[in-house]
Amino acid sequence: MNPGQEALLALFDREMREHARPDAPGGRAERTGDVVRQVGTADDWNGVVWSAPDLDPARADAVIAEQVAHYTALGHGEFEWKLYSHDRPADLAQRLSAAGFEAEEPETLLVAPVAELSTQVALPDGVRLRTVRDAEDVELMARAHERAFGSDWSRLRHQVLTRLAEDPDGFVGVLAMVGDEPVSSARMELYPGTGFAGLWGGGTVEAWRGKGIYRALVAFRARIAAERGYGYLQVDASDMSAPILRRLGFLALSTTTPYVYRSN
Repeated sequence: MNPGQEALLALFDREMREHARPDAPGGRAERTGDVVRQVGTADDWNGVVWSAPDLDPARADAVIAEQVAHYTALGHGEFEWKLYSHDRPADLAQRLSAAGFEAEEPETLLVAPVAELSTQVALPDGVRLRTVRDAEDVELMARAHERAFGSDWSRLRHQVLTRLAEDPDGFVGVLAMVGDEPVSSARMELYPGTGFAGLWGGGTVEAWRGKGIYRALVAFRARIAAERGYGYLQVDASDMSAPILRRLGFLALSTTTPYVYRSN
């Protein structure tokens, strides 16, 4: 990693993790000892987003146990420890596993300066983009997601509906439509005061993959981020989307793995 990437990672860690803002209306970000955690309702995302860079083996197990006790006392059936590959101690992953956390698929943390990204939206014939405006559009997002990924969208449906109703300025939803049918959906979370906006989703139904829709969704959201004064876009990218994003100018800074604790 070159010095520029190291500086960008340090900025991300400081702005988006150590000084995290609540990521849901009514939620809260808590700094407690060696961690920063997000706390909301059982339908919100709950979990640890940052741990102290000097966290050592002598303190780590106690810190992990404290988080398990905290979320269990709240009655949450699960929460996540969002582990990054540069977090310490070096064996934190093994300690989380020993405490009952289950690792999910790792993703690549990619960040790009908005000013260096193309905002030209090029779409295949017959496809149009539109922003999400109401609950009916959210159902179209759900349909596109479930067709693209084959996974349930019920929790995300709740989160997106809540953001749309209570914090519309902090959220942008986008649909790629062919006629009346959604073939892809994506969203952007805006984090005021940080300079960062996060890109999420972007899954495309199989028949429309490889035609540039994902790139168009990135460019569309980059244009909105630029218009609103955000300096950086951040993505937790799958192995499928990471190569595309690298070609578009995103820099790989770390990897992140969700470690999920389920109490039932």
